[in-house]
Amino acid sequence: MTFGIALSGLDAAQSDLNTTANNIANSQTTGFKSSTANFVELYASSEIAANTQIGNGTQLQQVEQSFTQGDVTTTGNSLDMALSGNGFFTVSQGGTQEFTRAGSFQTDANGNVVNATGQNLQVYAPNANGTFNTTSLTNLKIPTGDSAPAPTTTGTLDFNLPADATPPAAVPGGFTPSNANTYNQSTSMTVYDSLGAAHTASFYFVNTGANTWNAYEFVDGKQVNANADPVQLTYSTSGALQSVTDAATPAGTNPDAISFGSYTPTTGAAAMNVTYNVGASTQFGQDFGVTSVTQNGYTTGQISGVSVSSTGVVQANYTNGQSNNLGQVAVANFADQNGLQQVQNTNWEQTYASGQPVFGQAGGANFGTIQSGSLEQSNVDITSQLVNMITAQRAFQANAEMISTDNSITQTVIQIPNQQ
Repeated sequence: MTFGIALSGLDAAQSDLNTTANNIANSQTTGFKSSTANFVELYASSEIAANTQIGNGTQLQQVEQSFTQGDVTTTGNSLDMALSGNGFFTVSQGGTQEFTRAGSFQTDANGNVVNATGQNLQVYAPNANGTFNTTSLTNLKIPTGDSAPAPTTTGTLDFNLPADATPPAAVPGGFTPSNANTYNQSTSMTVYDSLGAAHTASFYFVNTGANTWNAYEFVDGKQVNANADPVQLTYSTSGALQSVTDAATPAGTNPDAISFGSYTPTTGAAAMNVTYNVGASTQFGQDFGVTSVTQNGYTTGQISGVSVSSTGVVQANYTNGQSNNLGQVAVANFADQNGLQQVQNTNWEQTYASGQPVFGQAGGANFGTIQSGSLEQSNVDITSQLVNMITAQRAFQANAEMISTDNSITQTVIQIPNQQ
């Protein structure tokens, strides 16, 4: 019996050493979680009275993993992600889902975001209204095409016209941009047509008397709606814009949406009809000045990078200043994460013991946040593992010594008849 008990001790010590060796071997493995070998005592079925039965050795009951947080290190790669807190990234290949804390991802030849073994990172697809479809998962893919342009439809002009200005001297032909003596002030901004081509919109201001001004718009040197009257701006005695009359509404219009008329680009794009907000313009007793000029159009853009927020929202950023939501990383959690089945590549699979995955968004209830450009390192404590190794080694040696001792006793018993 002693041989069997000691052999079970040897097996247990070997399992403990194997577990420790695996921990040490993976001390530099991204997302790895250390394990501990747990053992139970064995008893043989017997009718021996209570408190007199001798145990029958030990056996490995469970290799329990520690899901404590590993250190997070910066990599600079925006597709590298580290979870701080509960949860797992979800990866899929061939319809099989696995779960991992190793957030090292890159794009394949088709733009799919995958890990080193080609498993696709799973996300919630974006909806048109800016939310995400949390009812199903899909592969995350980085687009390779350009961002479509958008034509300018609105703009804002904030400026001050000098209150002490006087009408320009009368010249043959009246106002013309080529003759600076026919207008008082000017400014310009860039606008875009439906094909994304840039155009220069220039604005000229002509004082026509006390507190009144005419405004003209030229695009690429061509007057917008040349047959219409200029936009008329009237300011109060306190310098605030009092009324506006434009080509579309001669009787007076909203200063937040004035129109100089329509302009047809030579690029083949659709006609442009931009409305401008000049409600914040003033006429004070100081020099002409432009506070800001803005517009809502933009040209074609090429992808310049990818960003991931702390809640897992993945965006493609473009050179035209635009960004598009590509998906939101789906984070999985389990009722009993120790019930997960370890597989290769620092992944886990769900089991009956773990329960089905509960999917959610990073930063939500019971889900950790995501750090982009970072990776979670192994949570192995080398010092503790070395201590475990020494302890397991001594247990192995002690059980081996027990076998040697039992062998000596057996030999003694066998030799007793020969000594009589």
